[in-house]
Amino acid sequence: MLSRCKCRFSLPAAIPACRPVSSFPPPAISSSESIPHSSPHPHSRRLSASARMSTFKQEPHKLLVIPGPIEVTDEVLYANAHPSMSHVSPDFIPVFGDCIRMIREVLFAGPQAQPFIISGSGTLGWDQVSANLVEPGESVLVLNSGYFGDSFADCLRTYGAVVDELRAPFGTAVELSSLEVALKSKKYKLVAFTHVDTSTGVLSDAKDVAEVVKNASPETLVVLDGVCSVASEEIQMDAWGIDVVLTASQKGLGVPPGLSILVASEKAMKVFEARKSPVTSYYASWKKWLPIMRAYESGSAAYFATPPVNLIYAFHASLTQLTKRAPSLQERFALHREASARVKKAAEELGLRQLPLDPKFAANGMTALYFPDGLVASDLLPRLGKRDVIVAAGLHKDNKEKYFRIGHMGVSVVDKTRGDIDKVIAALKESLAEAKASKNVSPKEPSTSNVAATGGVASSLAGPLDRSTPAARL
Repeated sequence: MLSRCKCRFSLPAAIPACRPVSSFPPPAISSSESIPHSSPHPHSRRLSASARMSTFKQEPHKLLVIPGPIEVTDEVLYANAHPSMSHVSPDFIPVFGDCIRMIREVLFAGPQAQPFIISGSGTLGWDQVSANLVEPGESVLVLNSGYFGDSFADCLRTYGAVVDELRAPFGTAVELSSLEVALKSKKYKLVAFTHVDTSTGVLSDAKDVAEVVKNASPETLVVLDGVCSVASEEIQMDAWGIDVVLTASQKGLGVPPGLSILVASEKAMKVFEARKSPVTSYYASWKKWLPIMRAYESGSAAYFATPPVNLIYAFHASLTQLTKRAPSLQERFALHREASARVKKAAEELGLRQLPLDPKFAANGMTALYFPDGLVASDLLPRLGKRDVIVAAGLHKDNKEKYFRIGHMGVSVVDKTRGDIDKVIAALKESLAEAKASKNVSPKEPSTSNVAATGGVASSLAGPLDRSTPAARL
């Protein structure tokens, strides 16, 4: 049975048990003051937004530590409960405009970079890249380190691109030397890679990838899928020469699911403007969305499709925390590295082996771990759930039964007073001991079935990925 503890956890999307202590839906909180309402509720005249916020606590619930959606702060969830608001309201326009400006800060991008904040999942970012930056018949190169590299390549092909792939052995990222050879042998419109592949927890070195592309093929665009890395891994968009960063709201950015967020460099926008053929999507077309983004940022409203107003308020609250308050972005990245090291060290002490072959390939916002010999997901994950800790199963077709994934990003990492990482480690230790005892597995026996620890597996593990598994960006 769940009980309220000093840690305040957010709700999984499927559990609608959330209520403010106050008796009416509250407004969101701006980066400085509360957003004014044209027709405020009578009670709101008597009680400031900050006072109402102080009375709000999320309902008790299980700790969500999958690699997205993640826990969200009380303030973000409170902002998401904003009263219904017109998307062209004078009160909403500056909130949306602030979001456009603040997401640049998260990615260390200058004012020339163009954000697109659209209703949709992270997958919509693939459609935006494929439809707006690639014309049918043009060649692109995908660096494939897991399930989502395979899916990105599939999306590009759907829009008519000629896709070549460099597939990394399971548990690794593509070698930079292979990338350099490929770029010198053929002209590519863009190189796309998944910064952190959620299916494997493998981290690619974004800075080095961009550097190789810049040196070997300066005209080629660098596209970073940051769905599982933005706000948990450092991304210096301008300094590193990255042309597109696409992401979603429900992971490191700490907002409920529903926003597709993409930022394009000045170079990428010039490529888009110079295309010869029509954009190959309607909803994902930047010809439709660019005037909308520019209007809201300049302080006026425009319409193509209705934005998710409440999610924008929640996003505004999260971006305010990320860019205007302590800890700073750099301090947040350090906290993610620290939490990641704690989880991975604790797992090692329990005899669990990581999926990434080398620490340099291991993400800081999640950890992928092989089950010990003799145990499977049904032995461990339900026991964690009984201890109110929800983790994710494996995802890769050839290995999904062999490993599980823990997410550690956002408020669970930044706010140590919650004790989320302590709770995860304690639950993992207890659940693993109980599972081993139930199957008569030696308490300290490490896994010997880790395919990544053996040689000669690249060809067998680099094949097509499982399309029967739901392809949500989880």
